[in-house]
Amino acid sequence: MSLTTLFSLVGAFGLFLGAILWETDNPIIFFSLSSFIIVFGGTMASAFVSYEPRYVLLSLKLIGRIMFTPKVGRDILKAEVGRMIRWAYIVQKGGPPALEVEASKAVKGDKFLKFGVEMVTSGYSGDEVRDIMTNLTETTFGRNTVQVNILKFMASSAPAFGMVGTLIGLVIMLDKMGGDPSALGGGLAVAMITTLYGVLLARMLFIPASNKIMQREQIVRFRNYLVAEGLILMADRKSPRYIQDKMNSYLDPAIHFNIDKAKRSES
Repeated sequence: MSLTTLFSLVGAFGLFLGAILWETDNPIIFFSLSSFIIVFGGTMASAFVSYEPRYVLLSLKLIGRIMFTPKVGRDILKAEVGRMIRWAYIVQKGGPPALEVEASKAVKGDKFLKFGVEMVTSGYSGDEVRDIMTNLTETTFGRNTVQVNILKFMASSAPAFGMVGTLIGLVIMLDKMGGDPSALGGGLAVAMITTLYGVLLARMLFIPASNKIMQREQIVRFRNYLVAEGLILMADRKSPRYIQDKMNSYLDPAIHFNIDKAKRSES
């Protein structure tokens, strides 16, 4: 569970509700089912018209997943360098085929890494591995960020449907102007709620979710490039120390992997 994301989301809505309770003794006026249906229903309808239903549903599922801690972090990146170096020693001693047994357990559940290891053990050259792994990295990133674009579309649609609801409310209010003038204020308040709902959904849900998902996918893409670089160098039979230095050049100096330090800690 990503506690930072959870607390931030709860805090944002908490501030909104707290401001309402602080300023009015009638908070119920800020809750309108019809306004929510216009904004949320209109946004969903527009998304399903614009995109394939499967991707829209995946986008909605991803909103819930931002509550969970990402799989790839700084420590994982450092660990990937260490793993590539260990494998490089194996390749140095027994050749690429020797890597197959060692990597069989490590690649379970990681299709990207498994695919790369299979190319190295099959005898592909470094240039061939680079070409294929780069293509795989970019196409995977492209597929996984389709949902980001859909969430951004929803973020732009929600305020628009909020305005539509407001216009509907204003038309209804103006139609009743010949009646009791004192009822106009309440009608105008209800009309404005749809705009409020549209802005809240866009700025507190859809845009933050799309940004976080994009950031996590960018981190995964970076990790894939890092792993691919190690496999490419292994295919070219580069020394473990060269692989260390080349892979460390991708990372923050604070998390550089050190072969000598790792050997001392093992002994």
